[in-house]
Amino acid sequence: MLCAVTADLRRAEAGDGGGGGGGDAHPASAPPSLPAEHAHPPRRSRLRRWLRRAALACAVVLPAVTAASFVYNGVTAGRAAPPRGLRYVQAADIRTRYQTWGTAGPPVVLVHGAFESVDTWSRLAPLLARDHRVYALDLTGDGYSERHGPYTVDHFTRQLLGFLDAMHLGGPGERPLLVGHSSGAAVVTEAALRAPGRLGGVMLLDGDALDTGAGPPPAFKYVLIDPYRTSLLRLGLGVDAVIRSVYDAQCGPSCPRLDAAGLDQWRRPLRVPGAEDALWSMLRAGVPGLPADQVARLAGVRLPKSVVFGARDDVFTRQTPQETARRIGAPPATLIAGARHLTMISSPEAVATAVDRLTAASIAASR
Repeated sequence: MLCAVTADLRRAEAGDGGGGGGGDAHPASAPPSLPAEHAHPPRRSRLRRWLRRAALACAVVLPAVTAASFVYNGVTAGRAAPPRGLRYVQAADIRTRYQTWGTAGPPVVLVHGAFESVDTWSRLAPLLARDHRVYALDLTGDGYSERHGPYTVDHFTRQLLGFLDAMHLGGPGERPLLVGHSSGAAVVTEAALRAPGRLGGVMLLDGDALDTGAGPPPAFKYVLIDPYRTSLLRLGLGVDAVIRSVYDAQCGPSCPRLDAAGLDQWRRPLRVPGAEDALWSMLRAGVPGLPADQVARLAGVRLPKSVVFGARDDVFTRQTPQETARRIGAPPATLIAGARHLTMISSPEAVATAVDRLTAASIAASR
């Protein structure tokens, strides 16, 4: 990026021509020329020397960094295999990894957010399984499901509804509660708008379902260029401290510390074949969501609804939980004290209690 800026500045300097305008339309009226010793102020001379040195450094360093990046990418080209024993089903056009817990009770389907997976629910799902049949799937682009774009709310929703078909959910007595975490909130919202008669209720967990344009900053485009983006991703994934710092910031002090298995849970899905290309596509598209007026249509859908947030979730503003509840026609939002953005990990008991309340409301509404 520095080299690109340097080149732009040098072009600007060249265009200036030392005379401030690239030629004078009225040479007869031009002021007298300055003496030679004053034609180029010292500050401009220093800037030109700096630009020349920066350009020379780029000419030397950039090829070396590029070559090193290609070599590193070649050495680390081997991809990881998914864990053994995973279960798959065809959901719409996606070969979808899923997991189930529990054998009796009302069904609940858990839908993760961006860069999460079925494994994100590993603390919550066993608690829910005491009184529910629990299902979770990996949306395409994340986890171990087939990578198959586009990575949009529309495509995710078709996969989710296809998953309900594959699990024989959605009929009388088999209408599941959908719990969507973070960007998964947009997916369950869209599913409820498309097929409300197939559902028993909807919970937005740590997510407002909105298309806010969230994503990497514009300058990030400079590292979304190969071979550098691949090198940066693989280097970052190889450092345990990087993964732990992101996890700790999102999860908070109530979450268990990541051991070797926990690190692998977050790291490996980004190392399987196709994961890197899917990641870049999703980063370019930004966090998936829906327009506010479309989310507000959920208020007119006759389904039990619930909004649950960590009270210290700094991904959103303090007003977001209650604003979201009002927008979708839900009761006042439930705030989990001390929790941040990964409430299903930090506070699984509190989330399970909120799901039980929504289940009760769903059963009452069906009578």
